Amino acid sequence: MDFGGAAMRYLQTGSGPPLILLHGLLGYSFSWRYTMPALAPYRTVYAPDMLGAGFSDRPQIDHSMRATALRVLSFAERLGLSSFDLLGTSRGGAVAMCAAAECLGHEKLQVRSLILVAPVNPYSPHGRWLAAFSGSAVGAPMMRAVMEQMPFLYPYVHSHLYGDRANIPPGSLEGYKAPLAIPGLFDHAFSIVKTWSDDLRELEALLPKLRGIRTLLMWGSKDPAVYLSSMEPLARYFPDAERIVFPGVGHLPYEECVEEFNRALIEFLTKGPRSRRSG
Repeated sequence: MDFGGAAMRYLQTGSGPPLILLHGLLGYSFSWRYTMPALAPYRTVYAPDMLGAGFSDRPQIDHSMRATALRVLSFAERLGLSSFDLLGTSRGGAVAMCAAAECLGHEKLQVRSLILVAPVNPYSPHGRWLAAFSGSAVGAPMMRAVMEQMPFLYPYVHSHLYGDRANIPPGSLEGYKAPLAIPGLFDHAFSIVKTWSDDLRELEALLPKLRGIRTLLMWGSKDPAVYLSSMEPLARYFPDAERIVFPGVGHLPYEECVEEFNRALIEFLTKGPRSRRSG
């Protein structure tokens, strides 16, 4: 799909009501290689490589949370969707929440439900100082020098996202490294980091708007990137949210405990919403 001359790649499979999957920072549609086939009998699934990531083009544009969320809504609108379920993981979870908030005032689009898989949120302290440092005039050149060695560091970073390294699926490292062949991936990551603190403040301000959206929160108990401890303060804004914690699992439950993750996701998507609690 063309966005002002930049091509955004996406995958599509299945049939039924539409579901859009949003990957995390330095991820891409490859993250959903086990999720999409399982969901295909129940949903028409769309998995974009957001602009700057995966095998999409790398334009120098605004990659803030809100700008990315607006592109997600444009993507949905151009697909001819009027309502859809939205799943976001990690940074994609923050984008999903922002997109859902934008939809509340949208005449043509509606988010039926939110599935948030270890979403970046204002209540997980891990990464706040790193994001601020990486986006500063002093920190950015230092971090760039480190990131340029990413082919060497990638196995270390990748393996630490899992609760148990024995559960890393074969070919995962190679799959996540593949987009490095296209220049500009780390520039994209830095452009996201630069607005990280502002994005978190904006996200916290919009959370009260999302109270009425049917929501599923999913987390690994050993998540090293977005701490499980942030689930409860985030859940205050989703009082009727269903919550699932995968014991011993890290930041990528859709890869580390595939069957359990897919089973829980399909159950949420295929059953009707629970009646709201009184009081």
